[in-house]
Amino acid sequence: MAKPKKTPRPKAQMPKGFRDYFGAEVTQRTEMLRAIAGVYHRYGFDVLESSGVETVEALGKFLPDVDRPNEGVFAWQEDAEADKPGDWLALRYDLTAPLARVYAQHQNDLPKPYRRYAMGPVWRNEKPGPGRFRQFYQCDADTVGASSVAADAEICAMLADCLEEVGIARGDYVVRVNNRKVLNGVMEVAGVLDPENPSTFAQERGIVLRAIDKLDRLGFDGVRALLTDGRKDESGDFTEGAGLSDAQAGVIMGFMKAKRPNGPETVSRLRELVAGSPIGTHGVSELETIAGLLAAGGYGSDRIEIDPSVVRGLGYYTGPVFEAELTFEIQDEKGRTRNFGSVAGGGRYDDLVKRFTGQEVPATGVSIGVDRLLAALHAKGRMERKETGPVVVTVMDRDRMADYQAMVAELRQAGIRAEVYLGNPKNFGNQLKYADTRNSPIAVIEGGDEKEKGVIQIKDLILGAKIAESATLEEWKDRPSQYEVPRAQLVEKTQEILAQHGLFGGDTGQ
Repeated sequence: MAKPKKTPRPKAQMPKGFRDYFGAEVTQRTEMLRAIAGVYHRYGFDVLESSGVETVEALGKFLPDVDRPNEGVFAWQEDAEADKPGDWLALRYDLTAPLARVYAQHQNDLPKPYRRYAMGPVWRNEKPGPGRFRQFYQCDADTVGASSVAADAEICAMLADCLEEVGIARGDYVVRVNNRKVLNGVMEVAGVLDPENPSTFAQERGIVLRAIDKLDRLGFDGVRALLTDGRKDESGDFTEGAGLSDAQAGVIMGFMKAKRPNGPETVSRLRELVAGSPIGTHGVSELETIAGLLAAGGYGSDRIEIDPSVVRGLGYYTGPVFEAELTFEIQDEKGRTRNFGSVAGGGRYDDLVKRFTGQEVPATGVSIGVDRLLAALHAKGRMERKETGPVVVTVMDRDRMADYQAMVAELRQAGIRAEVYLGNPKNFGNQLKYADTRNSPIAVIEGGDEKEKGVIQIKDLILGAKIAESATLEEWKDRPSQYEVPRAQLVEKTQEILAQHGLFGGDTGQ
């Protein structure tokens, strides 16, 4: 008789393009989200939490084919009901498309304009790579129902404030602003946009947009090659160009080189470039208004600047676009020096809600890449990679667990993070190893002798580690890292030690 086949054990393996987050990573992200939410709230935005799942029809950017959804989203089809096929559902790929659905569905109950912020994970069914995951956090703020570019200026100011709130110093970032209307005006002057028939030259314009967006990586010569006949990279791979003539490419390149030492000069140059294009001229006037509003609020070109090279990739932008770039240098994984780059972006998208309502609804917003910001702070050394752990109350006598639980209760009531060691207490060395693994600042010890005398031992693990690294025997004796205090002074002495290390009121305290 054949032996029954064993059910194979599942592999403890993360799906490709996803990752787990532990301890300090989650805590730091939570703190960053809280800080950004504080800025959004201060600006008068209300929080919105929408579903992580939308219908593919509502998301709008991608549609399913017969066999499976198009790449880009994680989607599935519900079971059919009677003769009715099941709906296609998908995980949201950003927080903007769900906002358009929410506003269209609840517009009669929402204030106008509607100002909301949202935070949460989004999912992209794309090829993962280094630092590129299929699930990541976004942190958005949008104003729906305001046509004035004052709403765009406010978003830019708020973005600058958010960066400084989370620890990006002034001088280490710049918010760059452009206007798709200006770019459309340049396209019109270059002969690749017909306002009467926008679908004409659509493919060429797509190549132009992608080329401009690669300026930082390819330089002006590389972009010009993509505007004309195409470009072969160092590996020999060829990228098809937009096929523009030298004269047409010259107009686009003039636009990309239009940035001047200050905003007014840049605006003046852009006005020259779009002369004869009504939409381009209107876009320049909007940029001029935005710059004036920001200057009135104290946001100079050292923080927010007009920059024609900003185009933003998404096709739904219709007016001002903006991008926050960190300007300091870091070492990449290959040891090369480079600028950190973009951590946030957004713009005006007046046509997105129209898909649902049939009427144009003006909207503008920004999305901050939280994981990118965290990586930037780590790169600058402004954030510890290891979180300070709890005070650990060791167990010297397992029959006295009630005494140890009473200790942690006192510490917690004083606002101090603490725990009792719950492993096997037989080996005291293992308890201290555990405290070290947890990055604990203090270990509390009360054996039978201490209990009789009414005292406890409080071991300063941070100081002990420092002494062990560099101290001589004499220094070791002169700088004790373990203190015997009356049991009644548990909280007081613990607070004192934590305060010496700048921790009480911080990672382990109130």
